[in-house]
Amino acid sequence: MSMHDDCDKVLLLQAEFDGELDAAQSIALTRHRESCACCRDAWRRLQETRQALREQGSYHKASSALTRRLNQALAERDRFEGPGAGRSPWQVLAGWWRPAMGFAGGAAAAAIALLLLFRPLPATDIADLVVASHLRSLQPGHLLDVASNDQHNVKPWFDGKVDFAPPVKNLADQGFPLVGGRLDYLSDRNVAALVYRSGAHLINVLIWPAPTPQAEPPRQLERGGFNILRWQEGGMAIWVVSDLNAAELQKFVTIWRSHD
Repeated sequence: MSMHDDCDKVLLLQAEFDGELDAAQSIALTRHRESCACCRDAWRRLQETRQALREQGSYHKASSALTRRLNQALAERDRFEGPGAGRSPWQVLAGWWRPAMGFAGGAAAAAIALLLLFRPLPATDIADLVVASHLRSLQPGHLLDVASNDQHNVKPWFDGKVDFAPPVKNLADQGFPLVGGRLDYLSDRNVAALVYRSGAHLINVLIWPAPTPQAEPPRQLERGGFNILRWQEGGMAIWVVSDLNAAELQKFVTIWRSHD
């Protein structure tokens, strides 16, 4: 298998490399790499990049003028593009500048090396990023930034943290209590993440401004054992992911959409 063949696990390698997967997930991915040349090659490149940075990387603080110009360019682009839109490699690279803005030289080389490792994602593959976000949220300390079952506490918490007002709903009376919310980062922009519970199962609802104005009905997907429903309404793109079975997750979405 070459680096250009499809493998639905390759997008989780970065999370494993950064230590964001739990022990069971890491063991499963390690076993998968034993039989997947694509993932073995990707893992080798990540290790080589880290080693090269340690041995050869040089770091220089970016000038305030460069920082300002990059922030202006990214803000202008974010005004017109939503997560998942088709992007060239250089547009993807631009999304990595914010978390690494303070450094150039070696850090920029690392970004380019990692960019070449993973090809640009078509819009439908944002489902992989949604699942990765869900997996990260299950790690200790990653699930919530604001813990509350009251939508009147959760909704205003997002003020000033995202450039839109996410709809927050408490569905406790219907068996899906609100747990809280967090700020997440998906496909080069901040998104609002709402967390609900169904028994022992957690449901992540990821929300951001839709890339197109028209409404779209829910579409059901499945990735890596997780069920996903996505749709557009009220100018928002909404993705729901959980390990709930498909019927229960559909029930949650139906209730969530009908609740004011």
